[in-house]
Amino acid sequence: MLLKYFYDENLAQASYMVGCQASKEAFIIDPARDILPYIKAATKEGLKIVGSLETHIHADFVAGSRELAKQIGAKMYLSDEGDNEWKYENIEELPHQLVKDGDEIMLGNILFQVIHTPGHTPESISFLVTDGGAKTEHPMGIFTGDFVFVGDVGRPDLLEKSAQKEGSADKGARDMYGSLSKFKRLPDYVQVWPGHGAGSPCGKSLGAIPSSTVGYEKQVNWAFKHEEYDSFAKELLEGQPEPPKYFGVMKRVNKVGPNFIEDMEKPKRLDDISVLNRNIKEGAQVIDTREAALFSKEHIQGTMNIPFNQAFTNWAGWIIDYERPLYLLTDPNKLEEIQKTLQSIGIDKLKWYMDVDLAIRMTAELESYHDITPEEAKELISSKDAQVVDVRYDSEWKSGHIEGAQHIMLGDLPDRLDEVPKDQPLILQCGSGVRSAIAISLLQANGFKDVHNMLGGYARWKKDMK
Repeated sequence: MLLKYFYDENLAQASYMVGCQASKEAFIIDPARDILPYIKAATKEGLKIVGSLETHIHADFVAGSRELAKQIGAKMYLSDEGDNEWKYENIEELPHQLVKDGDEIMLGNILFQVIHTPGHTPESISFLVTDGGAKTEHPMGIFTGDFVFVGDVGRPDLLEKSAQKEGSADKGARDMYGSLSKFKRLPDYVQVWPGHGAGSPCGKSLGAIPSSTVGYEKQVNWAFKHEEYDSFAKELLEGQPEPPKYFGVMKRVNKVGPNFIEDMEKPKRLDDISVLNRNIKEGAQVIDTREAALFSKEHIQGTMNIPFNQAFTNWAGWIIDYERPLYLLTDPNKLEEIQKTLQSIGIDKLKWYMDVDLAIRMTAELESYHDITPEEAKELISSKDAQVVDVRYDSEWKSGHIEGAQHIMLGDLPDRLDEVPKDQPLILQCGSGVRSAIAISLLQANGFKDVHNMLGGYARWKKDMK
């Protein structure tokens, strides 16, 4: 048996290739939308990808099973568990097999046993793997998807918060408690291969180690410390981070099927600044992907700044309107990588792009904003009655905040602009100054001009105000 690990740091998302050297075949577990890395890896190992296994209908990225099915004919093995509302749709024309608890799937000498493990979602399944080539009946490992992570378990509140399915969080918590009892009965030596690592919003305390064992998780994972349901459910549901706005979109996309990559138009290059400016005036959404330090010094009016770094995917999903065409101001050499990143969360309407350096040189009147220290912020509050807007997560706000500050989490800001005062100077603040820089660009693009970014965020404010 061959096992290869693939990890998308932008999404903290793990996928896997399992290969049988005897049959020269491979499965991909929870593939991402960009399937080229799997094809390259399989080719290098002399394997043919014959199938993909999905643990559930994902909410945080676009799954690549349909791409593999269409492009190379790989059979999709999809959950047929859960209620009728969350069944896969539009799969009739693609090679597929629906599976339930107790079903077995063979890949050469390798056995995959399906275990229904609801909790994170009603249809969630895990795959217990036994390597027949090793001439043993003992399972080697389990692909848990978003069921059990290293140090955590999958959150059950996403359907309620992202898909507005009322009451599903409590039911999911109860289902999770039952699923964990199944997990406890597995041998301690069984390896655990989860679908996410640290940084994923699919849980609140995921570990950064890529794998674990059943025995280790039973010893250290908080979810196994509870002897009764009520205390377990309380800890499971409390303190979960706000799910990104795009999670609801992803759940629908993966349920009904995303666009196929080969059918999508490539973005067109713009070289005429007048065309860009005209579209900005008409309300086009334009994202500048430079670092905040460059954007703050000079940028085109009406543009928003989401730096292309590890946090880009998350904030793009929160802020970009999926239904409207998108313009990018960026380094053309990074365009392909940025487009793949956007496509990974279903942002498919990237229509135009422009070299950001060229656009800046061609623009006569540029905009900027000021970075200020906590001391300067305090003076501005005292002398000009400036309003502090705190854009951190709710849990951060509750742990401490600046007196008199207004709390609007960054991801909610596009929908709450009417709550931001227009007759006062604004000081944007987060934990360090990174998210508040994005927030300032969003406010400036929507006509708020007297804005300031507090360097160091709340952490520096506490230190400097002592």
